[in-house]
Amino acid sequence: MSYRIGIDVGGTFTDCVLRRPDGSQVLEKAPTTPQDQSDGVLAGLAQLAAAEDLELAELLAQTRTIVHGTTTGDNALIQMKGAPTGLLVTEGFRDEIEFRRCFKEDIWDPAAPPPTPIARRRVRLEIAQRMTAEGEVETPLDEEGVRKATARLRAFGVTSIAVCFLHSFLNPAHELRAREIILDEYPDVEMVSLSHEILPKPPEFERTSTTLVNAFVGPPIARYLERLTDRLAAAGFTHELLVATSAGGVATASAAARRAVATIGSGPTGGVIAAARAGLDAGLGDVVSVDMGGTSYDLCLIRNGRPEIKMDWNWRHRYCIGIPMVDIPSVGAGGGSIAWEDAGVLHVGPQSAGSEPGPVSYGRGGTEPTVTDADLVLGRLDTERFASGRMQLNRAAATAALARLGSKLGLDAEETAAATVRLVDAHMTDAIRRVLSLAGADPRRLDLVAFGGMGGVHATTQAAALGMRRVLVPSAAPGLSALGLLTADHVIDDSRGYIVPWREADTDTLDRLARELEDKALGELGNAGVPAERIRLEWSILLVYPGQTFDAAIPVDAPTQVGAAVAEFHRRNEEARLIEARAQEPIVRGIRLTAIGEVDKIAPLTLEPGVTPAPLGHRDMWAGDGWQRDAPYYDVSTMGPGTSIEGPAAVQSPFTTVILRPGDTARVTDGGDLLIGIVAGA
Repeated sequence: MSYRIGIDVGGTFTDCVLRRPDGSQVLEKAPTTPQDQSDGVLAGLAQLAAAEDLELAELLAQTRTIVHGTTTGDNALIQMKGAPTGLLVTEGFRDEIEFRRCFKEDIWDPAAPPPTPIARRRVRLEIAQRMTAEGEVETPLDEEGVRKATARLRAFGVTSIAVCFLHSFLNPAHELRAREIILDEYPDVEMVSLSHEILPKPPEFERTSTTLVNAFVGPPIARYLERLTDRLAAAGFTHELLVATSAGGVATASAAARRAVATIGSGPTGGVIAAARAGLDAGLGDVVSVDMGGTSYDLCLIRNGRPEIKMDWNWRHRYCIGIPMVDIPSVGAGGGSIAWEDAGVLHVGPQSAGSEPGPVSYGRGGTEPTVTDADLVLGRLDTERFASGRMQLNRAAATAALARLGSKLGLDAEETAAATVRLVDAHMTDAIRRVLSLAGADPRRLDLVAFGGMGGVHATTQAAALGMRRVLVPSAAPGLSALGLLTADHVIDDSRGYIVPWREADTDTLDRLARELEDKALGELGNAGVPAERIRLEWSILLVYPGQTFDAAIPVDAPTQVGAAVAEFHRRNEEARLIEARAQEPIVRGIRLTAIGEVDKIAPLTLEPGVTPAPLGHRDMWAGDGWQRDAPYYDVSTMGPGTSIEGPAAVQSPFTTVILRPGDTARVTDGGDLLIGIVAGA
């Protein structure tokens, strides 16, 4: 037997999904271990092994693929605990990173502070050198200046160095020579990040910011991946670990360590990929995917079965990252979000209890009430069967914590719990409205795909508030991000800068750049074990109108088809802006290659039709906007395709619960997912 395993490290739980060759799957969860995420990963793998009645070594010996989504880079940025980082720049560009292209997260607060700098000014050093916009040497590299700067950075305790020289994406000679000098002077430096390797294209600010982030998070990610790889090998895994990327693909651990910035925000992409697939399989149209875990609420608009990938304007944890990333906005709302009071006003989040100490009801030392505690007090969670029965939730402790909070608000425990749930639902619903309004999308024409451990608990309320009529909760909802990683293809998204008016674009130059991109991509995919017949190459030409900052990637059959790209560029501009601008002469800014190595797709299981099951029992629960007395709750494992039930009710699985409001109807699809019809006005 040959297994495949997906692992997603969340803020509260580490999800592990095992796929058998027949398409069946096993989901297990282990508490996330922030001090060393590999501990939680190995604990989750041990639980998978136990579920298969195997020792861990036996399971790993029979496993050919492990795909891992990691939050190590995100955590380093959130907590500003990356490597001590220095920056070498072209003379005159020392403070460019502080300008931030006039971007401010809160434009209404003139006193809002800037982000904590990755590299303080004293470790941002100028080097005399300059390349022209044509890639020609204007000022030779001051090699002695590089040596002195390296010595200064070393003296200040810098262990990771970013190098960003002007126009290096056209001619990287000075950056390459600078790295040689740095390694000669400082051989034990943890990492040297060159901008032409991290983001080989303009604009300058985005390239500097992205390279700095890579240098900052690179060493922690490299150390973590090395530690995890060694522990997996010692436990019996003989293949190369694969790591999820922010563009929705996967890369080898060694490639991810070199370009660590590409793992930022990679965890949620697996869920989006799986949600898009689930929506198509269920016959839905365009959908909004929502992932409610323990710490955050991640959402994504999926049109025509594909999420949007943003190229340049990606801001993560207050820093600009210019590489392609699946557009997944996030708000601080999850099961672990803490309810608190300020001046007689109730607030929920963004602070989270995380996995340590966790919600009060977990009994791990948490003292502040959370959304999970509120859902428990409102009867929406099963105290005995939570987390497959391995955790017994303490309802009395949750009630006491909510009562303490409520005493400051003039509410009892149940009223405080209901207010907490209403408030967190409003936060999440408003987040969806904001994303859809910016995209010009009408929620009434969309369906909701809800996943994550808490997604099904709150989804029907949110869908009703938005005017949506259907909610899909996949059968693997509690671990959908981990499952999605198993279906993600290897994706290498790379580009080369080449700035020239489109009529002057040189075919030989474009061919040379294309060969460089293709050779590099094929080499990486070959190292990952992808056979040549499963590799697909997609080319784009990067174009802008004169004066524009950000380029548009126009798909072409071959990287030399500039004329066809320009015609399509004009057409898209007219379609998006309703403005005709064909008199303007676009500028080529480079070419882009997306190399896709397709992985095996597992055929879906054939499930036996189901019959309406008897409920496990009845309990009072909050559904819709009020108490539903003596409402039934069902075990999803007793429901086969075609089974339908009507709310108010709860449908329970080992790691999540789906709440149906009065009048909502849930039906099990042929694939085993739960499709819910939302009744209006309930």
